[in-house]
Amino acid sequence: MGIVGRSLIGVALLAAAGATAVWVFRVQIAERVFQRGAEMNITRNVAEELGDGLHVFVCGAGTPMPDPLRGGPCLAVMAGGEFIVIDAGSGGARTLTRMGYPIGEVDAVFLTHLHSDHMDGLGELLLQVWVNGGRDSPLPVHGPPGVDELVNGFNAAYRIDSTYRTAHHGPAIANPEGRGGAPVTISMPAGPGGQAVVYESGGVTVTAYRVRHAPVEGAYGYRIDYEGRSISISGDTIYDPNLIAASRGADLLFHEALNRNMVTTLRTAAEGAGREGLVQIFDDILDYHATPEDAARSAQEADVSRLVYYHTIPPLPQRSLNELFMKDAEALFDGPMEVAEDGFIYTLPPDNDTIERTKAF
Repeated sequence: MGIVGRSLIGVALLAAAGATAVWVFRVQIAERVFQRGAEMNITRNVAEELGDGLHVFVCGAGTPMPDPLRGGPCLAVMAGGEFIVIDAGSGGARTLTRMGYPIGEVDAVFLTHLHSDHMDGLGELLLQVWVNGGRDSPLPVHGPPGVDELVNGFNAAYRIDSTYRTAHHGPAIANPEGRGGAPVTISMPAGPGGQAVVYESGGVTVTAYRVRHAPVEGAYGYRIDYEGRSISISGDTIYDPNLIAASRGADLLFHEALNRNMVTTLRTAAEGAGREGLVQIFDDILDYHATPEDAARSAQEADVSRLVYYHTIPPLPQRSLNELFMKDAEALFDGPMEVAEDGFIYTLPPDNDTIERTKAF
């Protein structure tokens, strides 16, 4: 046997010995990996890691339709020591925790409108903020008319649970005075061009603006400004000049969109399966969501720097579908555009024009 043959046998034996050692000590290895992961996660300070700037955490880029890459609508902002959550879709609180967002420090929640997919995770978010933050007053939840009924309903639904939390952890952690939400109704000026500054703190300004999502009454987008940087979040809407006016010159526009051709394909499949109710739903949603082309046109007319699609319809379970989703929109906007997924973090450092995107998981 030659030298090469003996070397290959030696390598194989070493590999087998290594595999055997891993198998024998697998529990001890797993224990060490878990311990190290716990240490890193518990001591991690994302605010310190990212530094000053306007930071956007995508905690939910999807819709009510199941999507393995996207939960219910949820965006969170960190800027100037302020922590703000926009919409509270299903799974958003858990995704924020996975991303390292300091959920116990949330200062306010803003709801774009009262469709279930934009607020069905609110109960869990309020619970996590309460227990992790040791709050002594309810968390303000801002939204359109009807937000008081919504928040009071969640408060009532979680009342019994809250008594168990306080009895178990004590009032220092689960202070009954701090549980739940405090509804704040946003009063918008009358007319289709309504805008209003609804929050100012720590150098952060939040401006609400009216969008069109009939038959929903009270549908808002939000613009957030900090240290010369800005983002605009459409909420659910069709093409709307008021969104363009409110978003003018923003660095980032997060815009919802529905691809009509792709939804029509789903409609055809539903019709072939005899799912008449689903066929009706697919027909109905076509007229109150913007298309990717609408969003691109809005971004171009508003002169924003970058367009990010979120609340994407239909689900895009494979990243190869992103290009298909945006295919007819790319010619309508001069800047970069992309489809968001959960875990993206956008960082806008103060007083310059750079935008960095990282992935938390």
